[in-house]
Amino acid sequence: MKPLDIKQYNSWVKLLTAISVATVLYSCANSSATPGMPQQPPPALPVVPVTTANATTFREYPASLEGKVNVEIRPQVEGYLEQIFVDEGAYVKIGQPLFKIDPRTYNESLNNAKSTLLAAQANVSKAQVEIDRLTPLVEHNVISDVQLKTAKAAYDANVAAVKQAEAAVANAQINVGYTLVKASANGYIGRIPSKKGALVGKDDVLTVLSDISEMYAYFSLSEPDFLSFKNQFAGNSIEEKVKHVPAVELALADNSIFGSKGRISTVEGQFDKTTGAISFRATFPNPGGILRTGNTGKVRIPQQFTDAMIVPIESTFEVQDKVFVFTVGDSNKVASKPITVTGKTTNYYFVKDGVKAGDKIVFAGAGNLQDGVAIVPQPISADSLLKAKPL
Repeated sequence: MKPLDIKQYNSWVKLLTAISVATVLYSCANSSATPGMPQQPPPALPVVPVTTANATTFREYPASLEGKVNVEIRPQVEGYLEQIFVDEGAYVKIGQPLFKIDPRTYNESLNNAKSTLLAAQANVSKAQVEIDRLTPLVEHNVISDVQLKTAKAAYDANVAAVKQAEAAVANAQINVGYTLVKASANGYIGRIPSKKGALVGKDDVLTVLSDISEMYAYFSLSEPDFLSFKNQFAGNSIEEKVKHVPAVELALADNSIFGSKGRISTVEGQFDKTTGAISFRATFPNPGGILRTGNTGKVRIPQQFTDAMIVPIESTFEVQDKVFVFTVGDSNKVASKPITVTGKTTNYYFVKDGVKAGDKIVFAGAGNLQDGVAIVPQPISADSLLKAKPL
């Protein structure tokens, strides 16, 4: 069937407007009628059939975004900031130099440790000479073996001193290495609060390095939403159900949809006692680094419907948190029926029960009706309605 052109659509809208006006006039006439006066004819109201359709809707949950790696870059030695090699917002690769702390103090400590090591090694050599001198004397019973044992003990002590001095050298070398602060991951440099010449220590954060090649979107589901989630997807465990969730979308702060779809990757092990919600994490690829840590948005989880009954939202009315429609029965009399809604789009409800496919319902003017009132149906085909008001 060809789509409605604008002229046909405008005529259809005018028809509905005229029908609504007629309904109001009929209602007013009924309220002012007096006994004995001729009764007004039944109102003419648009009627549509309940039909089925395949569709995908989305449930949206507010989310906060973080890069997959957010590393606080801290100095591991204290000193004056001698050089800053990068600027805020720069992209760096792992191992790239970022900052340099004045190394002079640590170089001197290294030189001192090396001198101590040389002295310890000399003492080992001296102790070995003493052992070599005493060994033949003991073998020929010139002296007692006590002196040789004492010399060997001194040798062992000097060997231990060498090991200790080697450790001190290694530690001093590590500290010298720490004066050059390097990137521990690929990513973007954040704010740099300390400037050149500032005294920095282990408690200071030089910057934050963010790897945003992938973004983590953290969002929460209430307990009812979590139970609905468990019932919606196949699997014997939450891990299996997560694997069956289709790709999710990310709506940004301006309501635009991010170009890359993501996947739900993890679910927390317990509910937050304060909020009564459980946290989920979705992972999105981030080509070009468009998203940054601190962004907000909404994770959109798809809900797929196959041959689901659809009812126009404007055909419904609510009473005490229940949704109703007026069905048209025998003699064109209307009856209110509660329906169970399982999802919605901008224009339609997806209905589980309460009506069945093929049932005729009042499309507009339901707010002025009562059970048992007869109407003059003005049929509207399901195809025409879906073209004018798409899913």
